[in-house]
Amino acid sequence: MKKTDINSTEIAKLAGVSRSTVSRVINNYSNVPAETREKVLKVIQQYNYFPNVSAQVLAGKRARTIGLFLIEQGNVSGDMLTNMLIVSVIEHASEHGYYVLTHIIRDAKDTEMIKNVKEIFFQRRIDGGIFIGAAIHEPFIEELIDEGFVIGIVDQTLSDHPEPNRIVSKFNNDSGMKQAVAYLAGLGHSKIGVINGDMNRLSGQTKYEGYKTAMRMCGLQVNPNWVLNGDDFHERSGYKVIQKLMSQETDLPTAIIAANDSVAFGAIRALKEHKLRVPEDLSIIGFDDHALSEKHHPALTTIRVDFSDMLKRMTSCLITKIEQKTLDIKEITVDCSLVVRESCRRI
Repeated sequence: MKKTDINSTEIAKLAGVSRSTVSRVINNYSNVPAETREKVLKVIQQYNYFPNVSAQVLAGKRARTIGLFLIEQGNVSGDMLTNMLIVSVIEHASEHGYYVLTHIIRDAKDTEMIKNVKEIFFQRRIDGGIFIGAAIHEPFIEELIDEGFVIGIVDQTLSDHPEPNRIVSKFNNDSGMKQAVAYLAGLGHSKIGVINGDMNRLSGQTKYEGYKTAMRMCGLQVNPNWVLNGDDFHERSGYKVIQKLMSQETDLPTAIIAANDSVAFGAIRALKEHKLRVPEDLSIIGFDDHALSEKHHPALTTIRVDFSDMLKRMTSCLITKIEQKTLDIKEITVDCSLVVRESCRRI
């Protein structure tokens, strides 16, 4: 018999005990004589026996695994920020003794793909899940919450009647945009544009609303020609909208705030192709403080968000909820701070 084929019945035979005794030893019950416990453990160690996880789950035990689901159509492996988010969840879950099952959802409307995700929950292969990249309302996630699964969602807000098994985290985008606009206004800019991200996601909407509020507070007008609507939060989006702006017969703003740093990188690349210099001809501010922002040319002025801390808190809250069933913290809000570098100039 291969060691991988052995089960608790064979362990019991080899140790000369009943199968229930093996079960009591595995589950560390106190009503097993020391001599018997030692004999069973010796056989278990000799044959590298581990209990079947599925059987343990059926018995009501936790899988000690959480799911991490990225809703993303683009290239995940090449995006440093996304990789940092994944590693952060794995690192903090490991500190709690949990494993992380990761899965990329390319299309949240693909019924077969969503069916497979649901099966992971219903088969109890995981104890709960974290979703990154979800739209403001994602029907299949709502179904999982209705079924009672513990769910954490990055970049969402709580409803007026939050469920006890829903944990959300959001960024203080309103504060971030106010800091960005106030900084540019302080440098003498009044012609300030914005590149929006995915407006189906909370950050897309709150950043734009924050921008409009900040412009009003500074007594500045929003020029519709300088409200540039990107498709997502990737570099290609910033590149595409600047190319479109340059093809139109319209005045340019003196400064632009991008939905995030990746979008800003794309915008700067497009401006360079049109022989425009940053910040000499046009100032750019990013959002998030990407790992490459400090090394970019020019070094990018941005709004810093501590994603690592947010994922740490989200992971800890999810596991606490899984293990204790009660949790006071249901909504995590992450503050932002301005980081001044070289991509903006005084006019």
